[in-house]
Amino acid sequence: MKVFTEQQRFNQWWLYVIFALFLIGILLPLKINFEEVKAEGTDRILFLISFLIIFLAAIFIFLMRLNTKIDEKGVGYQFYPFHRNYKILYWKDINAIYVRKYLAISEYGGWGFKSGIFNIRGRGVAYSVKGDKGIQIVLNNGKKILIGTQKENEAKRVINTYKSNIKE
Repeated sequence: MKVFTEQQRFNQWWLYVIFALFLIGILLPLKINFEEVKAEGTDRILFLISFLIIFLAAIFIFLMRLNTKIDEKGVGYQFYPFHRNYKILYWKDINAIYVRKYLAISEYGGWGFKSGIFNIRGRGVAYSVKGDKGIQIVLNNGKKILIGTQKENEAKRVINTYKSNIKE
């Protein structure tokens, strides 16, 4: 029995740079006007609220993870913290599955959990963290799901093992 597992996180270097710039943008004016801010309580509260929002947003993004598992049951995925448990797509419910290259921004509007406005073109839902490779799944009911992967070749091998479970 072959099993494919993968865990991805938002850990790109440019995310760290963006958050660092936001924090510098808050801390630098505080440093420059420290005496004034120290005297006025309102400015301190606004600073703390701004800092807290950026800090919590950073923690939230860095806690997110995309877990994928392919085994004899089907394809399981979990985009934590949005999914508490794995969502399982059973082989009997899958019409087609393959690994493909995709354009995150033009096809889905970026990385993360994407649906809604970018689904107008019928591309379906996407769960991606980084890169441009994904496991494309077309369900029997016509719905499409793309799950990003950094392990393209390993995913292909395991998918080919279980493709015979798909009822065409």
